[in-house]
Amino acid sequence: MAISLKKGERVSLDKVAPGIKAAFIGLGWDANPTNTGQDFDLDCSVFLLGANEKLVSDQHFIFYNNLTSPDPDQSVKHMGDNLTGAGEGDDEAVIIDLRKIPPEVQKLVFVITIHEAEKRGQNFGQVSNAFVRLVNVESKEEVLRYDLAEDYSIETALIMAEVYRKDSDWRVNAVGSGYQGGLAAILDRYQ
Repeated sequence: MAISLKKGERVSLDKVAPGIKAAFIGLGWDANPTNTGQDFDLDCSVFLLGANEKLVSDQHFIFYNNLTSPDPDQSVKHMGDNLTGAGEGDDEAVIIDLRKIPPEVQKLVFVITIHEAEKRGQNFGQVSNAFVRLVNVESKEEVLRYDLAEDYSIETALIMAEVYRKDSDWRVNAVGSGYQGGLAAILDRYQ
């Protein structure tokens, strides 16, 4: 049975999924019916940060135009852009191999943004049922899940969760922080 996290809650992967080697990170959402006249296109991206809380390099920003991390093992793989978010379950996903993430990467930050939000007059107040979940790749069992409960009526970018190193352990933090300014606001924070 998966552990349901609340905003700000942190958990050790070693404690909840001993021996986990690789994780499937699924992110999902539903666009509420609105009259903006435009379809919603939400995007998942991952920021691979060093100990200084900044991107290790530009290639360590993983998104629909840069699907894999630059390390030889491609330890972080984005599974591609979903342009509509239609259907149940995960809308976008990332697979991370915890054993192969290079030591210079100390934190992975999982973000959801609304493509062209300002131009389309869209925000996260028009999105419901947003979640992030972590599944053990080997066992296919859902380990953790964080369902976003807040109403983000002006925000166009969300930091959903972080997977980070603490000592020799990988941990997960359910963040749930909203930002105005879309992806550019998050990029400014981590560059």
